This record gives sequence, structure tokens and C-alpha cells, in this order.
Amino acid sequence: MSKQEDAPDGVPNSASAKPSPRPEAPKLDPVYYTWSSTFSILMGRYVTGNRDVPLERKYFEEMDATKAESYCKRCETSRDYLLQYSPIVKFMKDEVAKLGGDLNGQNIHCRMCTAEQSGGFHVDHGIMLCANKFRNRGHQEDTMAHEMVHAWDHLKFKVEDNNLRHQACLEIRASTLSGECRFTREFFTKNQWRITEQLQNCVRRRATLSMMARPGVKDDVHAAKIVNEVWDSCFNDTRPFDEIYR
Repeated sequence: MSKQEDAPDGVPNSASAKPSPRPEAPKLDPVYYTWSSTFSILMGRYVTGNRDVPLERKYFEEMDATKAESYCKRCETSRDYLLQYSPIVKFMKDEVAKLGGDLNGQNIHCRMCTAEQSGGFHVDHGIMLCANKFRNRGHQEDTMAHEMVHAWDHLKFKVEDNNLRHQACLEIRASTLSGECRFTREFFTKNQWRITEQLQNCVRRRATLSMMARPGVKDDVHAAKIVNEVWDSCFNDTRPFDEIYR
């Protein structure tokens, strides 16, 4: 059950986010995966200016692979905790239930992701959480809330997968209501230090990034245009909340 950046905590195309089977960690030489290896890559990037992107990507992907089981277990533990104790996650779970849906540990899947996303939603498969992309439990909570807003919207409204205005509205609402654009998160994790209209700018940025990855969107200008076309009605629609939660 989208988002892009962070991995906007989500996948660019929510309709295509099908959780894959949980992988088994390969048998790799642990001696290779040391802090000195990571340090060497970062030194090459920031000090010398050299950046071997394929080599760097392969290194971090293999690092993730060696820790796949522990990442997924941590994600599942946090998922179960948040379903029981997080105010926003519990609220959205109850609101989805009122519309006939059921979000639980069986359809909120923890998986390893290679794309820069933190989660995704699919109407038939549920929510996917990218276990290797979360900085902490708070980040996972925001992602779950984002995807649960998508789930609620799909149950509440007649959403057309190929209607770009509909998809832009979904992204605006999810980023606005999930809490991922609150001031403290933007300030400390994204270095976004604007004081005025910080929320609006964050939501626009995340929604535009998500739209850029959708089929039929030409570029960032086209994506921003679609977001602007539906902005007023979608940003100000706080259902199922009485107001923006946080």
C-alpha cells in the first residue's frame, strides 16, 4: 500500500509496488565488509572527488544483502510495535477498518529495496516497507502513516491509476497528513531551514518527486504543473483527520 525521496517515503508508482519474497542473506566474506572499506569509499567521494558509482552502489547493495535478515526482523518488530502503540498508525488502522479494510502484520510486508524509497502501497498486496532504508523507528512510523493514508484514499475515493491528477492528489495528502513534513524532521534530516511555509514546500517537493517517476510524466516541470493543478483542494483536505495531525 507511494513515495520517493528517502527513501518521499514511498515508491514513485504506488500501483506497482508488489512486495517480493523475503530474500535469504548470501554467504559473503565478512572481512571485506568493514568500516575501513566504507571509509575508503567515502574518502574517495568527498576528499579526492573520485566517485566510482557502479562500484559504490555494488558495495552498499552487498552490505545490505549480508544484513537482510536482521534488517527485516528489526522492521517487523517495529511494525508490530507501531501497530499497537503509535497514535497515528493506530488511528489510520481504525479508519481503514471503518471503510472495510484491514491493515495488519500479514499485509504490511518488510522487504529489502534497491531503489531510493522507503515504502510503497498496492491495492491488491498491501503495504511494503523498505527494511534497509529506515534511519530509526520514527522514520518507519512516518512511512507506515504515509502508506496508510494511501490505503484509506483508495477505499474512500474512486482512484484512477492512470489519472495523473488523482495520483498527484494522493501524494499531496499522504505527505501532508503522515507527519513526514513536520518542521523537526525537515530541519534535522533534510537541512530544510525555511521557517515560513515549510510544510507547503516540503509537501510540494515530495509530491513532485513522486510524480516524476510515474509513466506519462515528462519531467520535473510537468510533474510540478500537475501538483499545482490539484494543490488547493488536496492540501486542504485533511480527512480522516479533523486537522493536520503533526
